Amino acid sequence: MAVAGSYLLLYGRWFYHDALDSTSSDEIVLTIWALCPPKKIMQNTVSPDALVCDAPNDMKKAESGLANLKYLVVGVLFGIVFVKAEIISWFRIQEMFRLQSFHMYGVIGSAVVVGMVSVWLIKRFDIKTLSGERVEFHPKTFNKGQIYGGLLFGLGWAITGACPGPLFAQIGSGYVVVIATLLSAVAGTWVYGYLREKLPH
Repeated sequence: MAVAGSYLLLYGRWFYHDALDSTSSDEIVLTIWALCPPKKIMQNTVSPDALVCDAPNDMKKAESGLANLKYLVVGVLFGIVFVKAEIISWFRIQEMFRLQSFHMYGVIGSAVVVGMVSVWLIKRFDIKTLSGERVEFHPKTFNKGQIYGGLLFGLGWAITGACPGPLFAQIGSGYVVVIATLLSAVAGTWVYGYLREKLPH
């Protein structure tokens, strides 16, 4: 349940942004159906402003199914790296939270550095996407809900040894018990959509 809470607080709002990309109210209802109870949708209590994502996708051109293959390739390679680097290991996660090994801190720290350098290069040289579009960066606003979400995320991560990326890599590696964690994450996202307006943001 803890990991479900982490997903619903930190990742649930991405589903809301998908609804904003639709042009018709019917599509919006279908997109958020799993996150908002039907009764709440029918009462029109979900305002467009409440659906704004913190990291919107500014892609101007729709991509074809074939063009999306590049994401599949990158995802597969990403999963292989996760497995080879032992990021999906429950024991490695336990070592990290018990301060018994530098392994995971090194992996996470190197990822932060690579991310910082990549963002700097994109901004400095105005690097475009593969489709030639400009990469947009949006300012982030802090809210106290992120503290609660971070604590729940850490608790769930320590218990299950899984977070968004490794979760799927674990399942792909044959650890079928992790499907329970995935289903909990989906359920947690729905709960977030149900209680969003009552939660601290």
